[in-house]
Order: sequence, then structure tokens, then C-alpha cells
Amino acid sequence: MRGKGGSAALLVGLWLVWAYSWIASKMGLPYMTPLQLAFWRTLLGVTTLGVVILLTGRSLRPTPFWPTFWLGMSQTAAFGSLTTMALLAGGAGKVSVLAYTMPFWTLLLARCFLNERLGGLQWGAVVLACVGLVLIIQPWQLHGGPLSDVLAIAGGLAWAVGAVQAKRLRLRYRVSTMALTFWQMLWGVMPLGVLAWLMPAPPVHVGWQLVAILLYLGVFASGLGWLTWMLLLSRLSAGMASLNVLAIPAVAVLMAWLQMGEAPDRVEGVGMLLIALALALLSGWTVWRERQTVA
Repeated sequence: MRGKGGSAALLVGLWLVWAYSWIASKMGLPYMTPLQLAFWRTLLGVTTLGVVILLTGRSLRPTPFWPTFWLGMSQTAAFGSLTTMALLAGGAGKVSVLAYTMPFWTLLLARCFLNERLGGLQWGAVVLACVGLVLIIQPWQLHGGPLSDVLAIAGGLAWAVGAVQAKRLRLRYRVSTMALTFWQMLWGVMPLGVLAWLMPAPPVHVGWQLVAILLYLGVFASGLGWLTWMLLLSRLSAGMASLNVLAIPAVAVLMAWLQMGEAPDRVEGVGMLLIALALALLSGWTVWRERQTVA
């Protein structure tokens, strides 16, 4: 699909597929453990991506080993396992919002490790996000425990560590985005498989429901989802792409509300809105900077 209409259709499709992946992951947990689900999802995803690369005649030449390995440990292994474990006790919509705090952690890590300065608007977005996190976690209410929230935020932090690692890798090496995605997923799926095998777990009852969930998560959300994202990045600026993808946690909250009855309370809702506003400020600032650079 070419042109603005094709890009818009791809964006809407990505919103729906990635947003529903949080609900699908929640639905898969009664059938297997979080580590097993994260492993099979990633394995199917990297297999799908590898098949696409081979069918399109692209190179599968390995990217630099150690930088790609550590990227896989953070962006694939840590993010996948932490967010899936968070779904055990947390709602799909809430976990997705907390995981999408990744841009704020990326800003702070880039300030420390890439010497990137933060402007006033960026600091304002960070403060808004912090207030939103406090309202979502509600530390003044101790019943139930904040473990799910902490795991989801840790997943977002792991994703941010991966983003900084990827940026440092690109500063030193010239690599294909598709090859880098494939190899970091391949290295990241290995510890997931080892942990899923070592951790005690009840027998997995394979049925059509589980197969459908894994195919959706692995083939569509992980494999074809990442492929669609890379295609959009080739057509849109990074700022415009990130601005549009902000819809994903919002759509996930709505889907979880409609299908699973996960209605956020008033305080959580305000916290989610503050995080959404902060993300919009960051993306708007990125788009403005890109236009200033072009001008």
C-alpha cells in the first residue's frame, strides 16, 4: 500500500493488532505460565520475521554480536517476561499504559549515557508522567500490593534500556533495521526458553484457543507487527510515527474495558490521561524538532 492512504491503513492496523495483543496475552495466561507465553510468542515472531526476510531476498547477515546480544536481553527477554508477568495480576489496559512509559525512561537514560540534554518541555512531560504513575499505582492504598504495576514499569524501563542500546549501536555500526530486529529477537528468545524450561509449571493443555492466541501474538503482533512498524518508519518521520503509535495504549484500555470489564477507577483514569498527555507533548516536541531541522 502506497501513499498517505496506505500509511494510514497500516497505522490503524498496527493500533488494533498491538493494542489487542495485551488482551490476547492476558487470555493466554490460564493456559501456560508467563515465561512460557513470552517464549512461544517470541519464537513464533522471530520465525515469522526470518521467513519474511528470506522470501524478500534480504540479508540475514548477523549484526555485531555483543551490542545486539545485550539489546536482545533488554528489549526482548526482559521486556517480554516482565510485562507478561505483570498481566498475571494486572489488567491488560493498565499494564499497557505503564509499559508505554518507555519514552520517559529513555529520556532520562539518554541524558546519563548519551549526554543528550533535556529541554523544558521534556522535563515538563517527565513530571506529568511521574504524577500519572503515582495516581495509577496509588501507594496510599496498600491492599493488593503494587507488584503488577512495578513489573509493568520495569518492563517499560527495560524497553528504554534497549532503545538506548540500539541508539549507541547505530552510532558505531551501520546495520539493517530488519536484520537488527531479527537477531536481537533471536538472542532474546534463548534465555526465555531456558527460564521457561527450568521454572516449575503445570502441564500445558494445548487446544485451539491456545493455538489461536499464540498464532496471533507470534505471527501477527510480533513478526508482522514489527515488519509493519519498520515499513512505517521508512515512510514517516520517527516523530510522526511515534506520535501516531501513542494511540495503542489508549485503544488497549478501551478494548480491555469492552471485552474484559477492566474499567479504570477515577484516579487511575486521571493518571492514564496525564501519561497520555505527557507522551503527546514528547512526540509533538519531536515532530517540531524534525521540522526545524528540515527548515
